[in-house]
Order: sequence, then C-alpha cells, then structure tokens
Amino acid sequence: MLFGNPSPQFLVAVAIAVVAGITVHEFSHAWVADRLGDHQPRALGRVSLDPRRHIDPLGALLFLLAGFGWGRPVPVNAYALRPGRIGLVWVAGAGPLANLALALATALVYRALLPIGADVLFALQVLYIVVSLNLILAVFNLLPIPPLDGYNLIIPLLPPRQQFWVARNARYGAYLLLGVVLVSVIGQGGPLAWLFDLVDAVARVLIGA
Repeated sequence: MLFGNPSPQFLVAVAIAVVAGITVHEFSHAWVADRLGDHQPRALGRVSLDPRRHIDPLGALLFLLAGFGWGRPVPVNAYALRPGRIGLVWVAGAGPLANLALALATALVYRALLPIGADVLFALQVLYIVVSLNLILAVFNLLPIPPLDGYNLIIPLLPPRQQFWVARNARYGAYLLLGVVLVSVIGQGGPLAWLFDLVDAVARVLIGA
C-alpha cells in the first residue's frame, strides 16, 4: 500500500507530493477558466503556482493520514465561460489531466535517476509518491460525484431534464463520498482500497518497477 510506511522520511516525501499534486491540479482549473473568459480565479489569485493559493489544510492533512484529500476549490462562473456551460467540461477536466501529465513526467525522471541507485534513494521515494498521488488525484476526481471534477464533467453533457435532477440532488454527494470512505475504512477494503491498489499497479508500470 502507498501509505504503509510511517517513517519521517516517508512523511516528508508524501508532503512534497501532496503540495505538488494539489497545486498543479487547482492551478490548471484556474488557468483554463481564465483562458475561457472567467477571470474570477485570476482576481482571487488562483492563476498561480504558489501552493499557498491552493492548499486546504484539512484536505492536505487527510492526504497524509488517509491517502486522499483535496485542495481549495477554484470558484468558476459557468455563464462567464465563452463556450457557456460546456466550458465546465474543459475546466473540470483540466485538473485530472494536469495530474496525469505530472505523473507521466515524474515517472520519466524516476527512470532517468534509477540507474544511480542508493545515492538518490530518497529522491526516488519522493518521485514514486508524486507519481502515485497524482494518479490518485486524477482517478479519484473523475468519479461523477459532487463536488468532484467528474460531476462537472458530465452534467453539462446531460439533457436539461437530467441536468436539473442531478443538480437538485448534488447536495447528497458529500454523504455518498463519506459512505465510500466509511465502507473502505471500516471494511479495510472497498472502493478506496481498490483505487489505491490500481494506482499502485499503474505507478509501478510507469516507473518500470
């Protein structure tokens, strides 16, 4: 499992990976929204790679403790986007795509450093966790449950009647996510364990382990 090692070095590596992953994710949402005509994120200072603009303390802490969490959501006005509500698809998809791109780029760096061996062991550990956490951010956020990105990816594509029904019930999304977490924690398995196992397998393929 990704978070099975409690050593201080491991926690430092996770902290670095969390900051990198959340910052890139939320910056990408803000940048795409700004490019599509909604300048509210820029006015709020969110079109920035400064982690302080994007890190939510509680969400980051949960990443350290449980292996998943969140950053500060980027506020987006769908009606200000030039393509209209369909622009939400591009804004929502930008975060997971950025995490996937960072995971792939980091895996290439890992492969380049791997022949050096023990001299860069800590760097390799950090890089592996960056790959894994960014895959988690990409996959977890694609779940079509509000307030995750997957919800904003699908709702503009639904017929108006289905959009209304889904939006009306969006408030229950947090309870559904909580249920997923509780099932996974209490049962010591379930959806989150499956996600972590999948991510671990993909991460190992990417780094050539």
